[in-house]
Amino acid sequence: MKTVTIAVIGAGFAAHFHGRAYAKVHGVKVRLKTIVDVDVEKAREVAAIYGFEQVTAEVSDVFHDAEIDIVDIVTPPHLHVELALEALKAGKHVICEKPLTGYFGEAGDEKPIGSKVSKAKMYETVLKEMEEARTIIKANDKMFMYAENYIYSPNILKAAEIIRSKKSKLLFMKGEESIKGSTSPVAGSWEKTGGGALIRLGCHPISGVLWLKQVEAQARNEEISVASVVADTGNIASTLTEHEKRHLTGKPIDVEDFATVTITFSDGTKAVIMSSDHVLGGVKNYIEVYANDAVLMCNITPTDNMKTYFLDQDGLEDVYISEMMPQKTGWNHVFIAEDILRGYRYELQDFVECAAFGRKPLSDIDLAYETTKVIYAAYLSASEGRKVTFDRTASLC
Repeated sequence: MKTVTIAVIGAGFAAHFHGRAYAKVHGVKVRLKTIVDVDVEKAREVAAIYGFEQVTAEVSDVFHDAEIDIVDIVTPPHLHVELALEALKAGKHVICEKPLTGYFGEAGDEKPIGSKVSKAKMYETVLKEMEEARTIIKANDKMFMYAENYIYSPNILKAAEIIRSKKSKLLFMKGEESIKGSTSPVAGSWEKTGGGALIRLGCHPISGVLWLKQVEAQARNEEISVASVVADTGNIASTLTEHEKRHLTGKPIDVEDFATVTITFSDGTKAVIMSSDHVLGGVKNYIEVYANDAVLMCNITPTDNMKTYFLDQDGLEDVYISEMMPQKTGWNHVFIAEDILRGYRYELQDFVECAAFGRKPLSDIDLAYETTKVIYAAYLSASEGRKVTFDRTASLC
């Protein structure tokens, strides 16, 4: 059995999803060697839970370690591209969390950048950075694997299987990820996150519809690309009193907390994406596919595998029910096999197998690039109140 040795950079929220998924990989032996974080104590906690052999605060320790096969990057987004390129240069395969990148500010920018810097500048800067990075990645003999868990959700994978078999024409799709607001203290600042609800949440269903559209194109032996994007964004929290916001955790400063995006593909078909920081009742994730010969309803969360009803929370302090649900009383949809249903298990299985056997991942730099391009085109569209169109080289028209 092959052994794949892994280092993870970042000991935050995503490190736990990845740690649990690595423990379930089969057919390839996984060795979790190093966890890296500037907060060494936090890294030690993650290491103790998942069995990492060592902890360090220096990313260079990973790049210089000849035993490391994969560098798994789960840092804040502004470090993704820089660390990915360094890892590739050091001869490592790369797993990169979403989003690929964003605009996080430049010297001389007036602050707050989300309100003061033009979205046209952001779009052009991000596109240029991604084009340069993609060129380097494609010229490298190591793999870049984009950690978009939506692609690996069982119902999205099943939808892809059906589309391949029936060769369906996808007429339009609807997708959404919404929550009651991020718990991250920096989520409201553009220079930390590269945007708001759209890039934090909407990136998932955007990647999902883009990937399914390419599944269709391959099944039908067609070329299909994104032709245009129209979007609307807003800051709804600014219209609420402090009392009215008491159940919402989002605190947007210069980012949007609501977004809708309409994508038109080159074959004339459509997709509509929504993301919001103002949806109570737990995390909402889905993609609906309306084809010429089928309807595929891919409900990722909440699921109906199990429901609970409690009159009190006695004894439930350490029992996980679902994400973003502060109370366990009343009726609840329980997250069963969450790592599987949300795609993390199959995602890391695929990536480890790709490193072990040289197979191309389902989610790669092309999907990362297209998703980020659509997001920043959406920001430009919303800011200027117009449709943003693309030519075949993805330049702004």
